[in-house]
Amino acid sequence: MELNEILSTEYSEKFDEIRKNMMVVSYYKYGAVKDNYKIYKTIDAIKSLEKRLDKYKETGNTEFLADIANFAMIEYMYPQHPAAHYNGTDDGACEIEGFGINEIKNK
Repeated sequence: MELNEILSTEYSEKFDEIRKNMMVVSYYKYGAVKDNYKIYKTIDAIKSLEKRLDKYKETGNTEFLADIANFAMIEYMYPQHPAAHYNGTDDGACEIEGFGINEIKNK
C-alpha cells in the first residue's frame, strides 16, 4: 500500500487544520509559544494537557482533543520535563487498552 493511500484512512488533515487554527488564535491570546514555554516558562504544557484530557472525559467535546495534541506538540518543541528525550520504542513500552484487529487476523 502507498503512503497516501494509508494516510487517507489513518490520518486526519481536518484535525491538523483545527489544531493549526487554534495555535494562531493562541498566539494572539497568550503570546508566542517560545516565550511562554522556553524563555519565561509561564505555562505548564503537561498540566494543561492533563486538565484537557479530564475535560474531554467529562464532556466528550473533541475540541479538547485538539488542545491535547497542541500541548503535546508544545512539550515536544520546548520540553519542560527534566529528562525529556526522544527514543523510538517498540511494542511493550506502553500498552494500549484493548487489542488491535491485526492480533485477531494474524492468529
